Amino acid sequence: MKHKTIFEALNWASSFLVEKGRDENAARLLMQHLYQTNYSGLMMRMHDEINYEQWERFQASVMEHASGRPVQYITGTEEFYGRTFQVDESVLIPRPETEELILGTLERMRNLFGHQAELRLADIGTGSGAIAITMKKEWPTAEVVATDISGAALETAKINAGNLEADIEFRLGDLTEPLRNEKWDVILSNPPYIAFDEAKDMSEVVLEHEPHSALFAEEDGLILYRKLAEQLPNLVKQRALIAVEIGYTQGEAVADFFKTSFPQAKIEIVKDINQKNRIVFCEIGV
Repeated sequence: MKHKTIFEALNWASSFLVEKGRDENAARLLMQHLYQTNYSGLMMRMHDEINYEQWERFQASVMEHASGRPVQYITGTEEFYGRTFQVDESVLIPRPETEELILGTLERMRNLFGHQAELRLADIGTGSGAIAITMKKEWPTAEVVATDISGAALETAKINAGNLEADIEFRLGDLTEPLRNEKWDVILSNPPYIAFDEAKDMSEVVLEHEPHSALFAEEDGLILYRKLAEQLPNLVKQRALIAVEIGYTQGEAVADFFKTSFPQAKIEIVKDINQKNRIVFCEIGV
């Protein structure tokens, strides 16, 4: 397309994506990726002409997203807690709600252990490494171990740890198995929690591209919380913090699992920014 500006290309892409039932903001993210720039950098170039090769590449990426592939898998990146993480189809795309897990955990760690205490922290089912790496960066004195049942996910997480200069030990294995015979101060997990019968209500963008092993779980999505609650009493110290991200309908059920395993603990169900139940915190020894 001759003499098309970035502004005109974006207008075309936004309209096209809306027509296809996609988010028009994806156009800007794809253009930023094409020019390897941020929002303000792109704004300053709005009237630059887009050359033929760039137009072809931009058009192809817009078509790819219109067909259902998430923008983050096209660009290969997602922002999380102010840092850029590499993502691919081996891992879930980090969600903004998980940043609230980080914030709540850091606040409770300060209250429980004191500022920047030397702690042992495990992230079970690390995926891209977003939780483990962020916790290491925000609490540098922590010894952080990240586990996953997927070797491919751990490879992606290792790349992110290297890129973000986070010293983390990665272990392959199912749930708490890689952590056994050790004691931990903090255990975090964002496990698969979607019930299989919820798939019919989900976006095909998620269903067709994100790894199902990281999305779905048996027992109406609750099996991994039940197993965690059963297994963690042997793995935590006398004073400890456990935090898990949950589906918004699962708060009471997950809290009950932890009340059974830790009857003396302080257990909270915390809502996210959208006022949906999103995190269960279990503080032990308070």
